[in-house]
Formats: sequence, C-alpha cells, structure tokens
Amino acid sequence: MTDYKVRQLSQEQDLLVIVSTYGEGDPPQPATGFFEFIEGRKAQKMDGVRFAVLALGDSTYEYYCQAGKRLDQRLEELGGHRLIARVDCDVDYEDPADAWISAVSDQLAAEAHAGPPLTAVTQAHPIATAPSAYDKRNPFPAPIIENMAIVGRGSTKETRHIEFSIAGSGLVYEPGDALGIAASNDPAVVVDLLEALGLASETKFELKGQVSTVEEALTHRFEITAATPRFLDYWALLSEAPFLRQLQEEDRAGERSVFLRTHHILDIVRRFPVRDVMPQGFVAALRPLQPRLYSLASSLCATPDEAHLTVAPLRYGLHGTARSGVASGLLADRAEIDTVLPVYIQSNQHFRLPANDAPILMIGAGTGVAPYRAFLQEREARGIAAQSWLFFGERNFRTDFLYQTEWQGWLKDGTLSRMDVAFSRDRADKIYVQHRLKEQARDIFAWLEEGAHIYVCGDAANLAPDVHEALIDIVAHEAHTGREAAEDYVRSLQADRRYQRDVY
Repeated sequence: MTDYKVRQLSQEQDLLVIVSTYGEGDPPQPATGFFEFIEGRKAQKMDGVRFAVLALGDSTYEYYCQAGKRLDQRLEELGGHRLIARVDCDVDYEDPADAWISAVSDQLAAEAHAGPPLTAVTQAHPIATAPSAYDKRNPFPAPIIENMAIVGRGSTKETRHIEFSIAGSGLVYEPGDALGIAASNDPAVVVDLLEALGLASETKFELKGQVSTVEEALTHRFEITAATPRFLDYWALLSEAPFLRQLQEEDRAGERSVFLRTHHILDIVRRFPVRDVMPQGFVAALRPLQPRLYSLASSLCATPDEAHLTVAPLRYGLHGTARSGVASGLLADRAEIDTVLPVYIQSNQHFRLPANDAPILMIGAGTGVAPYRAFLQEREARGIAAQSWLFFGERNFRTDFLYQTEWQGWLKDGTLSRMDVAFSRDRADKIYVQHRLKEQARDIFAWLEEGAHIYVCGDAANLAPDVHEALIDIVAHEAHTGREAAEDYVRSLQADRRYQRDVY
C-alpha cells in the first residue's frame, strides 16, 4: 500500500487487499496514505472494479479487524463489487487465510481458463543469500548465552539484555528486523488452570490426529491467558452463567471488551466454575500459542552468530494475583544461561537504514532503543561515516540509561554524532523525548531538509503519536507554514520512506 499509485484504483479490474489493524481500528502506518486517499473526498468511483478483502486482527481488542472492515465498506461505497465476502482472521490466521486465498484464486482461475495459468508473484527485492531451513513454522533451537539486568539498583523498571547463539542455524537478519520466540506458558499458570478445571495433568486426548496430555497442550500449544470472544461464547454455553450470556448481546460490545481485557481465562473459569470439562472442547475454544516478536538489538556484522534483545518484562496485578507476560516472563524468570528456546527471524522491510549515507534521526524510549544499537553497530562495522542523532527517553538517569557506555563510546569515536536524553522522573515537570525534539527544532528541520531519515521505536499509545505531533509542529514553525502544509510535509517523508516507525 505504501508504493501503490492510488489514482490507478478506478482503472483496476480486480483488487485484492490484505490489511491488519493497529491501535483503535486504524490501518498500520505504511498504509496510512492509502486509507487517507480512499476514505477522502478525492477518491474516484470504482464502478466495475471487483475486490476482495482479507482482514487481520486480534479478537481480544474491541476494534477487531476494523481496518479491513473499513476498507471493505468503503470499496463498496465507491461502486466496487465483491469477488468474495470479506474474511476476518484472528491471530491464528493460517487456515482462514489459506481458504480465502484458495477461494479467490479458484474464482479467478475459472474465469481465466482460456488464458495462461496463474503464476506466483515473485519477491520485489530478492535476498541474495540462500534461505535458512528455519522459520516461523520450524524455529531454530537457540541457546541463551547471556541474560542480565541492565538497569541500576533501585530502578523502578526491570530491563534485561539477552543474547542468543544462532550459530549453525543459517539465520540472517538486518538491523530493524525482529526475533520471533516460540514461548511456552508459565507452568504455575498451567497448574492453576488444570486445578480450576478439575483435570489431571496426565489426562490424554486426541489433538489433530495425535495423542497429547492436557498439560503438554496447555503448556506449549495454546494461549491460556488472554480471553477471546470465542472462549467467552464457549464458556457461556458450558456454564450457562446469565452474566456471560448478557455479555454476548450485540449492544454489549464495549462492556464485553472491558470484561475480556480485565479477566484472563483462569479468572473466568474460577468465577463461573464448571466441572467435568472435556479437554477437546476446552482447547477448541482457545487460540494457538503465538510467537512473540522482539526488535533485534544487534547487527550480524558486529556480532556474527548472535542475536541480542532488550526486554522489559510485562508485570502487573489482576484480581489480587501477580501476572507476567508469556514470553517476557519466561525470559526474565525462567530462561537461564544455556536454556534453549525456539527462535526465527521476522523481517521488517519498513524499518531499514537508508541505502546511502544519509543522516539518521533515531527516536526511542525504553526498550525502543534496541534497534538503534543495531543501527550503530552496523554502521560502525561497515565503516559508514554519516551523521546520526539519538533521542532517548527513560525514567531516571542514574538507573535507567540503557547501554549508556556504548552510546558514549560511539559519541567519542564519531559513530554517533549527537545525543539528547529525557529522563522523565528526575524532575518535577516531566520531560519526554518529544520535548527534547522541540528544543532542537531548528537543527532537526535542517537535518530533514538535508535528507535525514527519521525512525521512531517504542510505545504505540503515547510515544508514537506524541512524536508525530511534535514533528508536525516543528515543520510548521521552522518552515513558517500552516498545519495542513506541515502534515503534507511529514506525509511525504512517510511516502518516501524517510519516516519509519516500529511501535507496539
């Protein structure tokens, strides 16, 4: 969608769209321009154009697959005709996505039976190296060779630096890519859930043609924390609880979303107990356990056969019980040196260093600094002498200046040209990275005019929108223009891939 020439839409015959949802029902950042055009007044009528939409989402969020739903509705409003009905996919998207692809392909092939056979689309930017045998479906068993805290004593946060050995895997990555980890659930949570269900851990049942114990399935195969509408429907049927039945009503969407966010599966099972649950039925209501992605904090050029991560474990209380993230809790609490975890590389073509020696502005807070460590390792290893400027934010200077000695070393040798930091809890009036950006508005705009690339990595809810607004304000002030023109300027940076974000 980033590269597509939107004014060609009305000239297309068939339009196939696959789109995920981000935030409050919005499209992902690279698709923003496409959505702004097609939902705006300049969108052309699409009479005669046929379309099909595959929407990707996460059913634990209120605006499930909303970007796909928006696009499906808008294409119809513009006069388009559906090839097939929209399909909405949860995080376990493989089967419904394959069915959608087959349905569309079969219909188009049947209509084009007299023409040449359909061929697979080739990759626009082929990778020169031979692909590894290891991927998401077949992850590599990587041992942990380092796992240490990188915050000082007394820090109000917990952040860890973790290193994996990928020697012999054939895995390759570029700065900006992510490491996928096929994590397993906390054994203590599995025990609690089995107890609440009244199931013995060694209970055996058939799972996709193979015999499994219920303990193995709940530990390694299924999500057992976040509750979904699918599980709510199943447990409402099983428990016959009036409250759960009410939550299923159409006009209770908001209330249902809040309930699912504030109740894990274990909480629901305990609150509305049911005995003699059949393992097959229970796991059928769960989602497959999905890998977790972490931005890589290393460059292969600098650390051959290694993959480094910067991880802040997710910890919180819910219903009087301490909870932790599935993967981050595993990495922080149970992954010791030599622990082997299944990993793979997730490429991210939308967060890449410039192909030339253009200046780079790197903006991040907390673990969002991870890819910038990879960026500078890469430039240092390749001997690239180019301007670079880091804006980094955290809570306290004394305890939370992640990788401080490395940044200072790069400043000293010129790999890093400038650095501005914001430690929000070191003063009464909190300072964040967007405030530092505005303080350097003149120089930032000068860098942009000289061709600098901007990168934002970190929190999607606060950091990303706040930085975005700061950039618009900077452009408007320094270019002496109005907000609309400043927005166009920033939008053009995105279209030219000079403004890239990796937010979560």
